[in-house]
Amino acid sequence: MEILREARDIIICTLDLLKEFDVSVFPCVSSPLESSSKLYADEGPLIQDPTIYRHRVGKLNYLIHTRPDLSFVVLKLIQYIQSPRLSHFSAALRVLRYLRSDPCQGIILNTNPTLDLLAFCDADWASCLETRRFVSDFYITLGGSLIYWNRRNKPLYLCLPLRRNIAHAWRSY
Repeated sequence: MEILREARDIIICTLDLLKEFDVSVFPCVSSPLESSSKLYADEGPLIQDPTIYRHRVGKLNYLIHTRPDLSFVVLKLIQYIQSPRLSHFSAALRVLRYLRSDPCQGIILNTNPTLDLLAFCDADWASCLETRRFVSDFYITLGGSLIYWNRRNKPLYLCLPLRRNIAHAWRSY
């Protein structure tokens, strides 16, 4: 993580990470994961040296604290850290290509006099084809800076009916 200082702002960005993994030769992409992409635990050949995958995913895991837009895909890649496959490595490379499209996007700590408090919640209904778990993300910003982030995984049967689930999601945070 690299920190850039400006007159009234501090910007946390990913330039040093992109230099470390040398992704300058790959084209940029507009999303961290293809919308039609499905990752499986046992599909495709195993990677010969899994420490390379673990190192990249570990760096990306650290980065999700400054880039909440990466949380879904990085936490999905972490699920395969024990025995990574070529498809998982390609997905991790795509995240780095996505970061290359805007390396200074991230947390901006500023002296903003307005302290607007915003909360965001997102849910993914059983998209993991192996566990069929419900995943919800929740984060809060104050004055444009991230102050709280949380992710929960629950079995799908706990999420029905929809009306009770939404009320429960808000109460559980």
